[in-house]
Amino acid sequence: MTSPLRSFLPLALMLAALAGCRPPAESAGEAERSAANRLEGRLLLSGSSTVAPLVSEIAARFEAMHPGVRIDIQTGGSGKGIADVRAAQADIGMTSRPLKEDEQDLVAHRLATDGVALIVQASNPIPELTRQQVIDIYTGAIDDWSRLGGAALPIQVVHKAEGRATLEVFLAHFEIDNTAIRPDVIVGENAQAILAVAGSPGAIGYVSIGSAETEARLGAAIRLLPLDGIPATSDEVAAERFPMSRSLNLVVTSEPSPLALAFIDYARSEAVHDLVREAYFVPSTR
Repeated sequence: MTSPLRSFLPLALMLAALAGCRPPAESAGEAERSAANRLEGRLLLSGSSTVAPLVSEIAARFEAMHPGVRIDIQTGGSGKGIADVRAAQADIGMTSRPLKEDEQDLVAHRLATDGVALIVQASNPIPELTRQQVIDIYTGAIDDWSRLGGAALPIQVVHKAEGRATLEVFLAHFEIDNTAIRPDVIVGENAQAILAVAGSPGAIGYVSIGSAETEARLGAAIRLLPLDGIPATSDEVAAERFPMSRSLNLVVTSEPSPLALAFIDYARSEAVHDLVREAYFVPSTR
């Protein structure tokens, strides 16, 4: 007859072995840290049309890493982004210029650097314009390309709408009062300016170098003009040689949400430098 003790021993040994394979219970501290790393919620970003395409790509990666997060992006210009953050209508503003003196209640985190370039239609043979020639074109003193050595063709001035950072960078660089500008076409987005210039042999405009390089590579009939003898390229912006450059920023209040800070930290990390370079911008080095 089999001893009860002998029957019990194999079962006890098997249970002990299974217990040894079971992972240890998560401590209370580990559980708290794990929960803290699980980001959830929604973010709304508003502002610069120059910054928005890059931020959209970064947001897609961030959402893939954090399935509980949803990020919405709206454009409308740097001024709108700042106004929306101040009015608590957006969590993060996107700006393609530094903060002004009367905007110091906000905090700007540099995302990248970009340049602003003058563009003409690809068929326009003018190699370069002087500072004074640009001023004369935009203020109406010169209205035909024949006066600059080009074809007898009226100049169509493409200008940016109020609130656009490219407008502010352009006006500041050439020291022009916006009321002195004599535009033929007023646009908002970079894409609209590129479309307007590409569609008119006599047009001239100014846009983000990153946007212009991207669209030119895709076949847009535009040409970027040098400025002060320096080619309008992302490489020149990266080398800090191009004279009409600007910072691209993510702007928040002094007390942003933890989710907003987590996104900003990721957007400025080396993990997305490939996306920044693909957009023809220069990554922030913090």
